[in-house]
Order: sequence, then C-alpha cells, then structure tokens
Amino acid sequence: MKKVLVVAMILSLVFTGVVCKKASTFTDELYDARLSGGAATVFLTNAKAFGSAVPGLSGWDSYIHDVGDKLFAQTFVSAPAPHFQGLGGVYNNVSCVSCHHNDSKGIPTTGLVNSGLLTKISIPGEGANRAPLEIPGFGTQLQDKVTAGKTAEGKISITYTDKVFTYPDGTTITLRNPSYSIVTPYATLPANYLMSVRLGPPVFGLGLLEMIPESTILALADENDVDGDGISGKPNYVWNPSTNKVELGRFGLKANNPTLLVQVAGAYHQDMGITNPVFPKEACYGQPQYDEREDEPEISDSMLRATVFYIQSLAVPARRDVTDATVLRGQQLFTQLKCAGCHTPLVRTGVDVRFATLSNQRIQPFTDLLLHDMGSDLADGRPDYHASGTEWRTPPLWGIGLLPRVNGNAAFYLHDGRARTLEEAIIWHGGEAEKSRQQFAQLSKTDRDALIRFLQSL
Repeated sequence: MKKVLVVAMILSLVFTGVVCKKASTFTDELYDARLSGGAATVFLTNAKAFGSAVPGLSGWDSYIHDVGDKLFAQTFVSAPAPHFQGLGGVYNNVSCVSCHHNDSKGIPTTGLVNSGLLTKISIPGEGANRAPLEIPGFGTQLQDKVTAGKTAEGKISITYTDKVFTYPDGTTITLRNPSYSIVTPYATLPANYLMSVRLGPPVFGLGLLEMIPESTILALADENDVDGDGISGKPNYVWNPSTNKVELGRFGLKANNPTLLVQVAGAYHQDMGITNPVFPKEACYGQPQYDEREDEPEISDSMLRATVFYIQSLAVPARRDVTDATVLRGQQLFTQLKCAGCHTPLVRTGVDVRFATLSNQRIQPFTDLLLHDMGSDLADGRPDYHASGTEWRTPPLWGIGLLPRVNGNAAFYLHDGRARTLEEAIIWHGGEAEKSRQQFAQLSKTDRDALIRFLQSL
C-alpha cells in the first residue's frame, strides 16, 4: 500500500492547502515553484516518488485508489484459473507494473518481464476516422508472447549502432541509433507493413493532464505556424469506443487515446490480452491463437475503473533546487532556446467538483499535449489518426530528473528509450526542434550543463 509523504506547515504557509480535503488555489505571486502538480504535489525523491496518491483524497477514494494499486501490480494468468484469469492467448506482458516499473518506465529490451517496449503495426492507408489499418491476422499491435500451445505473432529484433555527434567546441557524445525488425512471424507479413516501437511512459500526473480543458490545448495549437516561429503543434483527433465519438487525443505517444479509460482498457486488451467492457472482443479474435472461450469480458467494469482511478489519482513529485543559480540559468536558457514552445511550462486544470483535489490547479507539466514534427531521425513512418510518421506528442517533463532514481539508476528517454541521457535526448531532436537543438549545440559546455541541470530539477 502506497504511503504519501507531504511537507506541510514546516516549509511555508503556502502548503497549508496541500493536505486539506478540498483543493487549494494560489495566486501567481504566492505560488511556490516546487508545486509541479499544484495541490496534487508530493515531496518524495526516492524510488517511490511516482507512486503516491494525491493528498486530500476522501476515505472512499483512498480505498478505491488502493484497490486500483493492487490491480496495477496484479499478475494475470491464462484461463481457466480461480482468480485473475484471461491472459492471452497473445500478449506482451502479465501486469501493468511489468511495463511501468514503480509507475515509471520499463526498459527498452524485448522478452524480459520488466521490458516496457511494444510494437504498433499496420499497413498503409486509413480506416474509419483515419485510424491505422489492421494487418490481417496480426491486428495493430505485435504480441510476442502466448499462452501454452499457441504461437507468438512474432518477435522484435533490435540492433544499435553508434552515431557520434560533435559539438562546435569539439566535444563529442555517442548516440545509440536503433534498427528494428520483426523476426519469426507466425504468418507471412505484407511487404509494406509499418511498425512503430514504443516504450511505455510514466503514469503519474495523468489525472491532471486529463483535467486540462480542451480549449486550453487547442489555444496552444498553431498547425499552420501563423506566428512564424517554426513550431506548429497540432491536435490529434481519435475514436473513443466508449462514447462512439471522435474526440481530442491527449494520451499515448502520438496522442492516440482520448481518455484514461480508453488508454487503460486498451492496455489491458492489447498488452495483456484481457477483454473488458470497452474492448469486449479478444485481441486475437479470428486468429489461430483465439481460445474460443465465451468468458468475455475477463475483467469487470469496476476493476477497470479502479485501475483508471489509481492512475488518475497518482500525485506529481515536487520540483527541487528551484532557487539554485545554475538551475535558474538553465531555466532561462530553456526559454531562450524556445524549448517551452512545445514543452509548455504552466497550465491550469479545469474545474470539476467530482475530483476537487485535481480541480483548478496551477500545474507545471511542461507539455502542450500536441503533435509536433520531430524530424526524420526520430520518425517511425507510421501514421496514427492525424499524427504523421514524423510527429509525436510532446511528452511531459515533470519528474524527469527523478527517472534514474525511480528506474534503478537506468533511465531511458524518447519514444523508444534510445537516449540514455537527457543530453542524448536533446541531440536527437529535429524537425520543429531543429533550431533549438542547433542553438543548444552552440552553447558553451557550462551553459549546456546548466540547461541539463534545470531539467534534472523537474
């Protein structure tokens, strides 16, 4: 059971609202820069920094959070079994926590229990509402594991080659350039298949992101670059199977999911092969791996929603060293290089009386939740609704400085975990971020280190 650690009273009168049952708001003059999640901030810096409930939950909400916590960590097994059955016939992992270690990321390898990689697949063209087209016999996600007596859809092979980048001052760093291929497919894949390898992102703070008004996100968009700054974020619009409507996408690495309910239901369905009220048909329906059991859905609506609530109610770790001179210099450079053009520092959540602890909060997610062209080096070549093969959703940066500690001193960055350091991640940027990357490279090493130090404070 997760414990919440909140520093209150002893730090500042600002924090008196953090532990109240009702959410508190702060004027800009009084707001403490450490409060990344507003009143939903916790002051943890250890390996469990991403795993605390937001302060101020009611007794009932705390109970549901704990139920969801257990479900998030629960290992599922294949049927028939007395409890938590339904795994497979094809799947990628056996539990949520296997891909999201300590509510963070997994590792970018295949076959291991703690691997967080998955592979989206499709064929060229568009389905209904511009959805990716399924590959017959495979669907839109490659499952590399199966229950007994079945055959996996295929395996992912990863090969890394070194790519040396030289700064104008002569300093060099070595990047890992990945190459992916599908090997031993159980059936012949079409020659023109598309694939996108992705590493599961951290899951804390997502309830706050869900509370950002759609109007706020759309106001940040500039699809045609009207202001001429080279940054042209655009929204993704995706199908919501729970409402049967096209809605704004805000979750997933290509903003290809509209809500946390759909995101979590899709993970149960595709990553573990577990049917649920949102996706009641087996992921391998019509394939040889289909078990032909009439046991759908394999998790109940209450179980699904408890898992969703657990993720919605995960708090955000506080920023650190916000008055440090080097951090402040890095923050200045972050703005000067227009990194904030995509990684929007400050937004306010909407008002929702059903979830007062997340309502009307001034938060620092450092994302606009929009799609941006990141250039050919980071391209996957696979469209996803309105996202092109070079576009990715801006990932939140809050908590990024704690990733190595939470992940056991091994953090991986970018959509597929290719970058081993924040510096590598910056140098991989291209497309709309190309100018910012070039300006970063032109900085003195002292200033480059300051910008990295700022990111580590988030």
